[in-house]
Amino acid sequence: MTSPLAVRAISSAQHLGFIERQASVSFLQTPAWAQVKSEWRGESIGWFAGEDLVGGALVLYRQMPRLKRYLAYLPEGPAIDWYADRLGDWLTPLATYLKTQKAFGIRMGPPVVAKRWDAATIKAAIADEALTSLGAVPADHVEQRAAGITAQLSTLGWKEIPTEGGFSAGQPKFNFWLPLADRTEDDILAGMNQLWRRNIKKAAKLGVDVTTGERDEIADFHAVYAETAERDHFTPRPLGYFEKMYDVLTAEDPQRFRLYLAHHEGDLVAATTMVQVGKHAWYSYGASTTHKREVRGSNAIQWQMIRDAKRAGADVYDMRGITDTLDADDSHVGLIQFKVGTGGQAVEYLGEWDLPLSKPLYLGFTTYMRRR
Repeated sequence: MTSPLAVRAISSAQHLGFIERQASVSFLQTPAWAQVKSEWRGESIGWFAGEDLVGGALVLYRQMPRLKRYLAYLPEGPAIDWYADRLGDWLTPLATYLKTQKAFGIRMGPPVVAKRWDAATIKAAIADEALTSLGAVPADHVEQRAAGITAQLSTLGWKEIPTEGGFSAGQPKFNFWLPLADRTEDDILAGMNQLWRRNIKKAAKLGVDVTTGERDEIADFHAVYAETAERDHFTPRPLGYFEKMYDVLTAEDPQRFRLYLAHHEGDLVAATTMVQVGKHAWYSYGASTTHKREVRGSNAIQWQMIRDAKRAGADVYDMRGITDTLDADDSHVGLIQFKVGTGGQAVEYLGEWDLPLSKPLYLGFTTYMRRR
């Protein structure tokens, strides 16, 4: 680094221009995401070397109750040179700037993959009763530089947020990726297990029709999503959340957000959403009906999204979070088995990290959030 980096606010247009010059950044780091998360105050910031914009981030500010002080959150960001010899050259000016914005603490999720496990390895581990967590399984691929990044973060005063089952309060530490680069559709299909291939073929034979939906069909998606939430015992997001996602993400880029609907003989049997930024596509939300599960709408809709992501230039189809459990008696292992069937990889990120800027306020806020 020849001169100190400076961090300052940038416009949404500047931020988008920076993102377009990258292979990809997380959709949680796009300017539009601040509008989706309207309960937070959003700001785009940039790192400058002289006049050159060399890094970017979306910061979401969460206010401390009754005080004009904020937790500054950079979900799956920032987009900087994480492999720099001196990470402090990037993170120290970030802390300096956020202090001027009355932040009492910073939370971020470095978009760095530390380890990867192939599908065959995970399948064998699930079958091994002695192995109950993914972290206990030797990884097939290890990013040697990740340990150095972790060491630098600790030296700079950052602390990793503990996870439970691979999840913290924010984004998952473990995701599941299906690599698409340098593979044909036939290659991808051949890499899936027999059950996935059979279900895709069955759905096609039975006439499951997968289409992309328009905004007025989000309500149809939400009805199936609410049914799924009741069946799987989670709290669903309201309809308005998905309408806002559609509106602001497609306004930023018409191809950013897509709604998928799978019908069988006129009945909606599965519905999903997909987000894409550059060469990375994410399966973000999915739902299916209990009725007609035998027509395999979930497999059909995933296969259509995978093919569309490939055709739109994606190198990775990201099926998002998984827990780290491999215990066959744990209900969460079914999600891993479903995703493993695609023949992809489990990936482990560095996790989310906090930097307290005011230790008393940071302690008070984290205590308050735990009690909620």
